[in-house]
Amino acid sequence: MEVRSFVETDRAELRELFGRVGEGSPTASLWGHLDSEAAIYLIPYMDLVPESLFVATVDGALVGYLTGCPDSSAFPSETERMTRAIKEYKLALRPRTSAFFGRAMLDSVSALLRREPTAKDFDDDRWPAHLHINAAPEARGTGAADALMNRWLERLTRSGSPGCHLQTLVENTRAVRFFERMGFTPYGPTPLVPGLRYNGKRLRQQTMVWDAPR
Repeated sequence: MEVRSFVETDRAELRELFGRVGEGSPTASLWGHLDSEAAIYLIPYMDLVPESLFVATVDGALVGYLTGCPDSSAFPSETERMTRAIKEYKLALRPRTSAFFGRAMLDSVSALLRREPTAKDFDDDRWPAHLHINAAPEARGTGAADALMNRWLERLTRSGSPGCHLQTLVENTRAVRFFERMGFTPYGPTPLVPGLRYNGKRLRQQTMVWDAPR
């Protein structure tokens, strides 16, 4: 198993891998339209910060990746990327995805009436970097995720970054345990993520933070 920097010739294979990672987990898919989801969580990183994208390979094949940004304020926010993808792919008009957005609207209204917070972007100068990490099912337990995370955190430490944040789901307990093992700590409230369901249940956002060693 090898971890290395992303190169442009990885693009097609990485896009294919994006469609397979997360199988069986609460984060497997947002609304069941992989092209639009890749336009939020993968393609902007390949296009805008390729130097912050690392891949894990086994026998030359990609089995995992980490996308990151050292300064989130210099990168389009998740909300901006999501809004752009929704418009570009006309997701509200597609039969399969329109159900998600209808449910998300109902969840948001219900939360507003109950004065319950909903998921939002994270912005705090103490943890300016952010990341997304995924490994294919066949790579779990191989150390690929650990190696990718170590490579990223080492880079942040060398660059003098004060810290990093990520956002996952409370219900993705395997991911939460992994991030805690890598030095991240749960931070803040766990608001509802409108529209998302896993096994028929609503899901909640979990923000986690990592402080660079002093």
